[in-house]
Amino acid sequence: MKKNVAIIMGGFSKEFDISLKSGNVIFENIDKSKFSAYRVIIKKDLWYYLSSEGVKFKINKDDFSVDIGNKLIHFEIALIMIHGSPGEDGILQSYFELLNIPYTGCGPYTSALTFNKRDCISILKKFNIPTAKSVYLNKSEFFNEDEVIEKVGLPCFVKANKSGSSYGVFKVNIKNELSSSIKNAFEYDDEILIESFLDGKEVSVGVMKYNDVIKVFGITELISDNDFFDYHAKYNGQSQEITPAKISEVQRKNVTEMAIKIYRKLGIKGLSRSEFIFVGETPFFLELNSIPGMTKESIFPKQAKKSGISLQNLISELIKQAIE
Repeated sequence: MKKNVAIIMGGFSKEFDISLKSGNVIFENIDKSKFSAYRVIIKKDLWYYLSSEGVKFKINKDDFSVDIGNKLIHFEIALIMIHGSPGEDGILQSYFELLNIPYTGCGPYTSALTFNKRDCISILKKFNIPTAKSVYLNKSEFFNEDEVIEKVGLPCFVKANKSGSSYGVFKVNIKNELSSSIKNAFEYDDEILIESFLDGKEVSVGVMKYNDVIKVFGITELISDNDFFDYHAKYNGQSQEITPAKISEVQRKNVTEMAIKIYRKLGIKGLSRSEFIFVGETPFFLELNSIPGMTKESIFPKQAKKSGISLQNLISELIKQAIE
């Protein structure tokens, strides 16, 4: 008998529309001979199932079910495709733990950890993972521009701590841009991260446990037409994404080993995508996405295709791991 799979999309962040695109790609490619798939949209004020006819049916949050008039559907598996809160920060994962409903991806703690850039970096430093020099600031906290610049140098990056798709990320080239960039980043989050500029090739590495083996799906070189790999570079075609990346064999070996080490040490489940910048032969870790984009423009699906793995098989493996 086919299991009822809720493909959960939307969320509370600025990545709402990107999540819808990712969720719809999953809905289009899920093996419907094995699973009964339902699109579930989550907003702060309403959770609903969206039928193929565009009709909205309110979700009962008490048991994660939906009454569609002539049938009561209990969702048996949650396939989480929300980028940002509450999909990547552990909130939904905790909810499904309480209801004892299997879900895809990381558990509550790992999700919250990887979503918090500065906490994730702090943990990985203890495992000798190279990272950029950084300064952490909380909203309303006093900071001295000269001390910040003395530590991280110029240019540098100011980043909202818990945000994706490069929302709330600003490159600072001169001292006069620092205060305004910090102010702008605080519009996205109450915590920010200021990091030194790393001059080198940027790569994105897709990792997933597949058929019981932790596998690097691909290493993609990111070349932005803009000043850095920002939102427009990611989603509006203002970049080149080269798979496989044009890097040396030593660089390939180093970043492959590091990406798998990070996957293991953080206890990642399901798919993930990590970003690195090479300084010489050494990859420096930037961040990890525990629910990477699965839109038609996204990197991970392209890497899977290059590895000879169809989206349908990838989705089936994610669901299999959730059930197990």
